[in-house]
Amino acid sequence: MLEFTPGFFAIAVPAVIFAGISKAGFGSGAAFASASILAIVLPPGIALGIMLPLLMLVDVASLRPYWRRWSWPEARVLLTGAVPGVALGALFYRWADDDAIRLLIGAVSLGFVAWQLSVKRGWVRLGARPLPLSGGYPAGIVAGFTSFVSHAGGPPSAVFLLGRRLDKTTYQATTVLVFWAINIAKFLPYSFMGIFTAQTLLADLFLAPAALIGAWLGVRAHFLISERAFFALTYTLLTCTGAKLIWDALV
Repeated sequence: MLEFTPGFFAIAVPAVIFAGISKAGFGSGAAFASASILAIVLPPGIALGIMLPLLMLVDVASLRPYWRRWSWPEARVLLTGAVPGVALGALFYRWADDDAIRLLIGAVSLGFVAWQLSVKRGWVRLGARPLPLSGGYPAGIVAGFTSFVSHAGGPPSAVFLLGRRLDKTTYQATTVLVFWAINIAKFLPYSFMGIFTAQTLLADLFLAPAALIGAWLGVRAHFLISERAFFALTYTLLTCTGAKLIWDALV
């Protein structure tokens, strides 16, 4: 049962603002931290149901500032792979219980941090040459799957797009376009599977201003704030929430 207590808003409002900043300013890679945070205090299905309409609102708010600044070849292959990935995610969700979803969200959270730190420290190298365009197909499948079950499609798409050596703004615009389309593709299955409820939609009405504020801040932060400072905070949040979700799932 979702209760609109002060404690709920104390957690949900900052989480939604953070998602807006990440999606609109820093390539969506860490926007799923908001779902991870909400899943600590809510059943994962309710957390996912609340976040999808808000993420879609951020998508719409972010499209105009980056309009036609994306790279269509990379977007096309990611979206082609994302379609079967979303279908696989729907199948997994129908099979999984709350603890399985908590475990997956927690594992993706910690895996994202481990991957980013490995790249930063030189333990993993993307290679001197850009990744082939065909690499977007498997990246899209993984992005579609993880996006459906945890709103965490950003990390696999980021690996591909960073490997393509896109500049900062082209990379950001491409993620905005890709996840605008993926989130639309998720909406209908979410509706049929009962993930949306009257309570989650009411929560969305309350939290919509926070999503728009986050999107507005994110577009400006894209040009003003260093990625290093933003992701340092992100890694800390994801490490704590990922560990907590895995612990809750196992015990």
